[in-house]
Parts: sequence; structure tokens; C-alpha cells
Amino acid sequence: MNDKKGKQPDHEHIDHSKMDHSKMDHSKMDHSKMDHSKMDHSKMDHSKMDHSKMDHSKMDHSKMAHDDHEGHAGNSGHEHHHHGSFKAIFLKSLPLGIVVMLLTPMMGISLPFQISFLYSDILAAVLSTILIIYGGKPFYMGAIDEFKQKDPGMMSLITLGIGVSYLYSVYAVIARYVTGEHMMDFFFEFASLLLIMLLGHWIEMKALGEAGNAQKSLAELVPKDAYVVLEDDAVESRPVSQLQVGDVIRVQAGENIPADGVIQRGQSRVNEALLTGESKPIEKNAGDQVIGGSTNQEGVLYIEVQETGDKSFISQVQTLVAQAQSQPSRAENLAKKVASSLFYVAIAVALIAFIVWLFITDVQTAIIFTVTTLVIACPHALGLAIPLVVSRSTSLGASHGLLVKDREALELATKADVMILDKTGTLTSGEFKVLNAESLSKDYSKEEVLALMSGIEGGSSHPIAQSIVGFAEKQKVKPINFDSINVVSGAGVEGEANGRRYELISQKAFGQKVDFEIPKGSTVSLLVEEGEAIGAVALGDELKSTSKELMEVLKARGIKPIMATGDNEKAAQGVAEELGIDYKANQSPQDKYDLVESLKKEGKTVIMVGDGVNDSPSLALADVGVAIGAGTQVALDSADVVLVRSDPGDIESFIELANKTTRKMKQNLIWGAGYNFIAIPIAAGILAPIGITLAPAFGAVLMSISTVIVAINAMTLRLEKKAV
Repeated sequence: MNDKKGKQPDHEHIDHSKMDHSKMDHSKMDHSKMDHSKMDHSKMDHSKMDHSKMDHSKMDHSKMAHDDHEGHAGNSGHEHHHHGSFKAIFLKSLPLGIVVMLLTPMMGISLPFQISFLYSDILAAVLSTILIIYGGKPFYMGAIDEFKQKDPGMMSLITLGIGVSYLYSVYAVIARYVTGEHMMDFFFEFASLLLIMLLGHWIEMKALGEAGNAQKSLAELVPKDAYVVLEDDAVESRPVSQLQVGDVIRVQAGENIPADGVIQRGQSRVNEALLTGESKPIEKNAGDQVIGGSTNQEGVLYIEVQETGDKSFISQVQTLVAQAQSQPSRAENLAKKVASSLFYVAIAVALIAFIVWLFITDVQTAIIFTVTTLVIACPHALGLAIPLVVSRSTSLGASHGLLVKDREALELATKADVMILDKTGTLTSGEFKVLNAESLSKDYSKEEVLALMSGIEGGSSHPIAQSIVGFAEKQKVKPINFDSINVVSGAGVEGEANGRRYELISQKAFGQKVDFEIPKGSTVSLLVEEGEAIGAVALGDELKSTSKELMEVLKARGIKPIMATGDNEKAAQGVAEELGIDYKANQSPQDKYDLVESLKKEGKTVIMVGDGVNDSPSLALADVGVAIGAGTQVALDSADVVLVRSDPGDIESFIELANKTTRKMKQNLIWGAGYNFIAIPIAAGILAPIGITLAPAFGAVLMSISTVIVAINAMTLRLEKKAV
């Protein structure tokens, strides 16, 4: 959305152009191909969205793009599945699994803690049947999902391991009682693999935490009910969903505006910061446009509704967010690629082993080699390789003010080419502050000038006035008492104190240049006595202390920073020049969305950093969305990473965390899968001709060692930046 603004009569130096919807003939608009570039308040191009097919009344936003189990899958496709809470399934499966492991030997070796009695193997088979039906459900349902997408991965590999070990073990037990032949079962391996996989997924889900819901948060910006003014001036409460174009609604001070419209009567200041990124509340008068979801700060406004439903600004942003969240992730997902490769290797080697040993020996021997191969392929260590690193990483991140909601963001951040950053509230404080104040006369000290300025502005609620009064208080300057104060239309304020007449007006209203250092992107007011400027004050949105350092860090890492802001050209240029980066001003949600989309089409990996509603579509669309913690809930819900302290410097910590976490993931995948890639061919008997075979017991020991190494490696992850 552009920063289209109304006039501010008492401070003309903030020049806000007005938004104009009056030229729009909505009755002739085809929303399936709408070009909103003519909408002054948003410039939103919906040419890619088919509104004609969207029934918003039936959309359950609370269920969009989010898992229904514990945790958050982000945009990770089918890596995490909608098949219940892993925590609940693990805790209920644990007793059964422990009993099964107590009743059966590991790879044929009876351990000291194991229990054996008559028909204990039958009990183990019954308990294992219950265990695979309940505890195995997330995995075989996940495997079905993967096969439907023709992309078998971790779920398929786990299902292969637990399925083969269970089926062969049941067959072995039946054979003992039917044929009397003693056959080794794999119930221990089945139960241990299932429990470890459930534990690994629970660890990862717990680490990533619950995802928010950007769609729902957007809807909550708009009140559920509106006060409609009837023909006899009576007021009737009516659901916002029932508002129609042409209705007149009343909005009291402090209330959110229910719908896009035009002010019929009333005057106020409207805070659009969360929607547009504009840092200053905007003066609104009769004839000015207002946006649904913005906040009426003072006075009563009577607004004629112009947009409802799909056509409203909030609805259009919702559509953008939904469109962004539906796009597939670009993360490589190393664990899935390794698991997929391991799945095909295990199947291929097992088939070859069966055919070869069937030709060399007999069916029984061929089956044993085949099953041993598939059981050895069970990814015990691989299943914990990523969850343990994610758990350690998210814990470290939280202690450093970083909440990572999607682990794929860590992988993608290591490949970032461009970082797009919002201005207001992200690189700057988002508050109107005094940046410089000086005396311009030998007859007045700086303190005396501040005393006069704070005195003449003492009774005003205008952001400029409040900033000056607050600055004087911090400087411990007592304001001068004025006998009278009047608003000078289109200029500022005037008043009398100690028999003298003073004005605090814009530089434009004064009409002459003064010798005063003006910070870039700031607004200047002059204190005038009898036509002579005796003092000056510059106000603006102050840069956060870590913003400059962050820009240098990004450039050093080969990441190009671009500032994209809904603020005006002058304010944007001042901040961009101070930071030494490229910028784009007057950016609507559609503009930011298009910027991210165009960069991604160029093959760039994009990180987006923002805090407002106008940032939420681009946060969702970017490869990595980073939300400032002090921003809107909508932005937090749309992002993959949240900076709790709202400090741009923490982005540097996130980049460092991403690089170190990804490195640990790769190391663990090598340890976890390397064992399998080596052990599988040996288990299949490839070295049998020279007398070397992998005994099941030795395979089990290697499996355990690999798991321990993976766990220790994950715990050694460190982050150098100072903790909170």
C-alpha cells in the first residue's frame, strides 16, 4: 500500500497526498482479472488471482497452511504430516515398545535385562501388532502421501524398516510353532526403530513450536461489528459481514475502522502504521480515504463504506498471503534427499541379494540376507540426525532472541542472495523522535528555545508536539507557560508568552532557508519570534543502533540488502543514503510481493524482513521470512523466524545460526547415513565370497555407535553472539 495521506493543517511540512477511490467503477470490474494499480491506497495487482472462484465466506482460515499436529511444517511439503501428535503417540507407544524389547533379543543376542518365558515370543508378536497399528500410523500414512507424490523419502524408509522387521518377525514366530524351525526375529529392532523415530519427530516438532495463523490475525484487525448510521441519525450495531457499499458507519476514538471508505464528516488522526508502514498518524478530514483495519486515534468519524468483502484491502492482503503460503518450498531438504536415496539403495540391494543368494543357496538363506539388509537399512541414527540438531539450534536461537518456526529457513538462509528489509519498525524505531534541536539566535540558548517549543506545543496531541514535549522532558527543560495558543491553518501553531508572540511553523510556511543541520529524511519546524527564526527542531524516524552494522555484515557475506518501504520517497531516501543501500519507496503489499516474486524468478534466494500487515504477503512468499517481534501478529504468523528483541542486529545472529546449524545437519547426515550406505551392501553378502559377512550383532553395535555420535555432534553446536 502506498502512503497516501490527508493534509495536516497544523503541520504542513508533512505533505500527505490523498487517496482517491472515487474514480473506480466497481460494477464494471472483473475481479478475476483485476488490476488494482489504479487504487491509490494499495496499487495491488490481482491479475494473478481469480476472485471469481473464491468464496471467502466458506474459507476456514484457521486451517489454512498449518499442521493439525503439534508443531509447524512451514512450507516443507509432506515432510511433516497431518497424522496426530507425535508426543501423544510416542508416550502411549513407549510402554509397549519397552515390553517388546524386554521380551526379545537384539539381532539374536540375548541381553542381561531381557525376559524369556513360555510363549513370550507370541506375547511380543501381539504387542508388536498393536504397536505398528497405533505407533506406526504416522509413518505408513506419511509413506502413502510420499508415494502419491511419487517422491519416497524418510517416511517411506521408516515404513520399510518397521514393516519388514515386523512381518518377518511374525513369520518367524509362526514358523517356530508350525514347522519347529528356529528363526531369528527382529522385534527388538522393530520396537526400537519405531520409538526412536517417534521420539525424533516429537523433538523436532517441540523445537519448532506452534505456528501462528496469518489469515486469522488479519481478519482480527477488522472489528466484527460496525455502528451503522440510519436515516434518522439513530445508530444500529450490525455485523461487518453485512455492511454494504453506501452504508455510513460511525467510528469512535480508539476503535479500529471496520471497512474501507471515505470520511463524510469528522476530523481525526488515523494510525495506518500496521497496514502501510507509515510511521506517523495521518490527519484525516471529510473527503479523505480510510482503510479497514486502521485505528481512529481521536475524534468521531462518519465514514461512507466503499469496499466490502473480497474488494477490501484486508481481504486482498489475505489473498496474497494465502497465495504465497500455497507455493512450494525451495529448500533442498538434505535429510529427505538422503532418505530417498537410502530407500532406493536398500530396495535395490535387497532385491539383488535375494536373487543372488536364491541362485547360490536356497530360499531360506536368500530371505534371511534380504531381511537383514532391509533391517540394517533402518535409519536409527538418520532419524535423530536432524531432530537433535534442530532441537539444539532452536534452543540456542531462543536464548539469543531468535524463534525459528521452520527449520528449512535455516537451510535456505545459508544460500541467501538478497535481503529485503522494511524501514519503519525494522531498520528504524517506528517512532517520531527529535533528531536535532538548535538555537538560531544569540539571544536564546538551546534550553530556552526548547522551553518555548515545548510550551507552545504542550496542549497538542499531534505526534510532532508530543515528540518535542517528550524530548524537552528528557533534557530536563521546563516548558514556558503560554497565555494563549492558536492553530495556524496550514502552517503550525502560534501563541503569546511573556508579552511576546511566537510561532512554531514548518520551514515551508516560514519561506526562508536557515543555517541548520537537517538529518536526512527528517521534518523541520522553526520557532519564529516577530518574523525571525530563533530556533529549529528536526524530527524523524530514528535508525536503530544496529542497522548500519547489519548492512556491512550482509554485504560482507555477499547478501545484497534492499530497503522496501511503504513510506514516502523523501523519508526512504534519507534512511537508504545513511545506510548506503538500494531502496524502493511507496511500496504497497502487492509491490513488495511482486519484488520478492521477481527476484525468486531470477533464481535468487530471498530473505524478507518486516513487521507490518503490508509485509505479511512478502514474508510468506520469501524463501525465508523474518518478522520483527514488536510488529503485528499477522507478520509474526507469516514469518519463518521471529526476532524477539526487534533488533536488526539479531539478523546477523540468525545468519550465523543458519550456517552452523546447516553444517551440523550435513555432518550428522554423513554419520547417520554413511553407516547405512556402507553396511547395507555388506549385510547383503557382497563380501561373502572372501569370507566377510556382517553379523547381525556387529551391525547392531555399529547402529548404536552411529546414533551416539550423531547425538554428541548435535550437542556441540554453539553460537558466538551474546545471549539475552
